[in-house]
Amino acid sequence: MYCVSLPLPSTQTGEVGLQMSSPLQLGASIFAVLFSMLGTALIGCARLPETTRVLYESEHAVVRLETDLNVPSTTQTSPTDISQEQLTSLLRGFSVLRAESRVPIGLLGGDAPPRKLFRQTELDALVPALREALLKVGSRERVRFEVLSPGRNPRYWRDVTGGWIKIHDRFFHLSVDYFHVEQPVRKGDAYYRNYSTPWTPDQTYLISFEPERAYVTDPVLDAYAVDLDLFARGASP
Repeated sequence: MYCVSLPLPSTQTGEVGLQMSSPLQLGASIFAVLFSMLGTALIGCARLPETTRVLYESEHAVVRLETDLNVPSTTQTSPTDISQEQLTSLLRGFSVLRAESRVPIGLLGGDAPPRKLFRQTELDALVPALREALLKVGSRERVRFEVLSPGRNPRYWRDVTGGWIKIHDRFFHLSVDYFHVEQPVRKGDAYYRNYSTPWTPDQTYLISFEPERAYVTDPVLDAYAVDLDLFARGASP
């Protein structure tokens, strides 16, 4: 709660008298306080990617374009013409493991084996739409994807694997937000009184790629990505 202090100047007789502010002055003071609070709140709010175009949507897959808020001003996403066979081979090389760090799996030792990011049936549903998206993506956009399958109760739940892809120069970047996570069929179902589970937040995963020699650091974005030139020269996984 904010309080507005009014000055109490001394009168000619030495007594303290109350100086009454006009309604206009008081209103201006309150407005200034509220405006300052609003500005602070807006500065502290993180921007989220916005969907720019939905390119494909079915019961098995969703592909759309969204704003890329993290791309440096001196770089841009590159629209890329990659064959369906090459894209399938590329995506087949990714594996994931849920963790609390973004260090690639290959740099860590652990007992839990990583799992392939996509099943073959998921690739069959996703790749054609994903190839089209990589051709149409704008310079300040990235491709958002989801692959869907029935959950434990298909009427209310579905299994979701999702994330985003962008190609910068010759580097293929992929990030995973969900990996076979069950979500309500509709977002509103998450808040229905009889099914009161919150909407699933993004998870953190370790990502690996085969062949390992093609998974390198993009020197401009300072993030791990597949070097498409090295991948093209190597054997398919």
